[in-house]
Amino acid sequence: MISLRPSLNALRAFETMARLGSMTLAAHELGVSHGAISRQVRSLEELLGVSLHTKQGNNAIPTEVGQRLAAELTPAFHAIQSSLALFMPGPITLSCSSTIMMRWLIPRIEDFRRRFPTIEVKFNLSHDKIDFVHDEINLAIRNSMIAPPKQAQVRNLMPEWIGPICTPELARRLNLRTPEDLARTRLLHTKTRPLAWREWMQSCGVDFPNPQSDAPFEHFYLLIQAAISGLGVAMVPHMLVEEDLQSGRLVAPLGFVKGPHAIQLWLPPYLREKRETETLADWLAEHMRDDGLSLTQASLAL
Repeated sequence: MISLRPSLNALRAFETMARLGSMTLAAHELGVSHGAISRQVRSLEELLGVSLHTKQGNNAIPTEVGQRLAAELTPAFHAIQSSLALFMPGPITLSCSSTIMMRWLIPRIEDFRRRFPTIEVKFNLSHDKIDFVHDEINLAIRNSMIAPPKQAQVRNLMPEWIGPICTPELARRLNLRTPEDLARTRLLHTKTRPLAWREWMQSCGVDFPNPQSDAPFEHFYLLIQAAISGLGVAMVPHMLVEEDLQSGRLVAPLGFVKGPHAIQLWLPPYLREKRETETLADWLAEHMRDDGLSLTQASLAL
């Protein structure tokens, strides 16, 4: 007796459509046409003799049976992809925010390429939650305020040191020496970190009304540029302004303190033993450990 089995392509098409809720999005993710997804899903429904989805406008909504099938297929395809990822050759993909990329990683990445010339690194610019498999990411730098994926290996790289920064001219003009002196200037912050000033005050053990900017900036790199342009005093992690402090474009008149968050590295469990991934992870940890140590020594010296 011949047993009819659905093709992997049909199962993959349905799982992607069910997960994304759209044949169009499924076609985009799999790199095929909308019609190909439709045919694969229809063939699967005919083979199984059940309806797996309904259409609502441009959306594809799984039926109750379709939801049950998708719930089994999604982890199965994850397992296949994660197993292959351990053996597939190719570049390592590191995910980090665009600000960390521009202001911390780019000034250092040549050291990695010089020391490990056979390892190719690609970059995924994002700062929020990720799916290692579907986003094709090998490891990610994240702030501890973001929840990591389930089963991810999380390594704390260093505490996040935070402090107010501004131009040397603004610091001299306002004679910034104590936190209370900040009341004489405009305090800048970002939409992505609305509690930054409050967190700094709590870390310093000082208190004054939580400052609000008339126009918070979208991202840290815009906030830093505003500070460089003399628009006010910004609350920024040290790792994002190290070169500006060294060059003298910016100063930190009140220094830096350990904030409530940490810089973390996320790794998928199936890549823990992949040599290239571990090499990059160790290199990142080495540089951030050195940065954190130098800040600790500077803080103790004060």
